Amino acid sequence: MTDISTFAQLITRNVGKVIVGKDDVIELLLVALLCDGHVLLEDVPGVGKTMLARALAVSLGVSFKRLQCTPDLLPNDVTGVSIFNQQSRQFDFLPGPAFAHILLADEINRATPRTQAALLEAMGERQVTVDGVTRPLARPFMVLATQNPIEYEGTFPLPEAQLDRFLLKLSLGYLDTEEEKGLLLHLRRQHPIDSLQPVSDGDQILPLAEQVWDVHVDDTVRDYVVRLVQATRRHPDLMLGASPRGSLALYKTGQALAALRGRAYVLPDDIKLLAPLALAHRCIVRPESALRGRTAALIVQEILAETPLDIGQL
Repeated sequence: MTDISTFAQLITRNVGKVIVGKDDVIELLLVALLCDGHVLLEDVPGVGKTMLARALAVSLGVSFKRLQCTPDLLPNDVTGVSIFNQQSRQFDFLPGPAFAHILLADEINRATPRTQAALLEAMGERQVTVDGVTRPLARPFMVLATQNPIEYEGTFPLPEAQLDRFLLKLSLGYLDTEEEKGLLLHLRRQHPIDSLQPVSDGDQILPLAEQVWDVHVDDTVRDYVVRLVQATRRHPDLMLGASPRGSLALYKTGQALAALRGRAYVLPDDIKLLAPLALAHRCIVRPESALRGRTAALIVQEILAETPLDIGQL
């Protein structure tokens, strides 16, 4: 796993030239990248979500497209459109933003459900169908979607089916005092993103992703993953628990995190770190429980505290 760990350090250090104090979030984005997954970034405006996506794409040496989601955005604005060419007397296909390695869907919850659904095939099948023709997308392909958790007027909440397509749901959070002081000096004169250079070849990603499957997961850790997921389905405050896709997400991200940290085996602590990020957004809290201030993230944390690692401890 040395190659993956070296790759992670190189990318993290380079993105850190632009994004201050968020190495943990960068690591989790690399986890999603190596798992061929997508990430939902939910946070307040101005914390660097868009800049993080740009810096990651530049560092990886892959193509990047930004899609600003608005209520008048159409599905073809995402996937592409066929235009009649009068000279050739044929329709030419103009690819949309989905034909990029990293697609930033900014404020995704401002797009209508119809447009949000246009991303489902791309996210799930790595292909789009336009005018009856199916076209494969570039690999790797990762959607980084952002949404604002404090402003819901004029938005369209993501349906459960689409939330389940996101491997992880992350939040950047505010900087601490010293980091924010450093940020003020960091952004003098020229923005660091303007001079950022690639430190990796995009062709390097897929072979490294294949190595993730070789990370060992002990039977005890695998059972722990399954019991955590099944506990969400039995919890009295949850109307809907995590799906089997959630089990696979937690299992695979555990392998990727271990590899990024230079280990050939998954630790229970890897699973504990990732469980709230991989499971909470797949759960639906009962309305009466939500009125009492219960959230999916809080419930998953309680499940972690109550679920022993070894089944023999029960």
